[in-house]
Amino acid sequence: MNKETENDMDKINNELSEAQADEQSDQYLTFFMAGEEFGVDILAVQEIRGWEPITAIPNSPSQVLGFTNLRGTVAPIIDLRHCFGVESASNESESDSVVIIMSVMTEKGEKIMGIVVDAVSDVYNFSKSNIQPSPELSQTKQAQYVKGLGSTKDKMVILLELTEQLIAESDVFADRQLSVG
Repeated sequence: MNKETENDMDKINNELSEAQADEQSDQYLTFFMAGEEFGVDILAVQEIRGWEPITAIPNSPSQVLGFTNLRGTVAPIIDLRHCFGVESASNESESDSVVIIMSVMTEKGEKIMGIVVDAVSDVYNFSKSNIQPSPELSQTKQAQYVKGLGSTKDKMVILLELTEQLIAESDVFADRQLSVG
């Protein structure tokens, strides 16, 4: 990882710390996947990391790249690009990817996971009037994660609300069913 990327990640991590202190704001960490900008609630983001080696688990869903140990917590690393059916930037290798460590709410409480994206962009503050409801999408698995569209002066950002279902959704489970015979 080059020095400029490290400085950018430090700057965003500092903004992340400032945003977490002010829970009344609607701030979103934005990132790119296949040239499209997405955002997640900054309060769910714990940290941003460069790509590090992970432990792959055989027969895990295809979007689960593996697991990593985050200060004693074993966390799945999810390829968000795969979950949304987008290709990573053609000139990027896995080592150029960024991992956003997030906390998502589950029925059993909080779960830590990492999502792999092409690049982190910025932190935006969206007022309620700048967030449009999620457009009527076909009943795809991905539609459940789209919270709405955030408007800035120049562009729209797809705002996501991620859940633990990112780990479970895969055609792999159909392949795991035992045949009785």
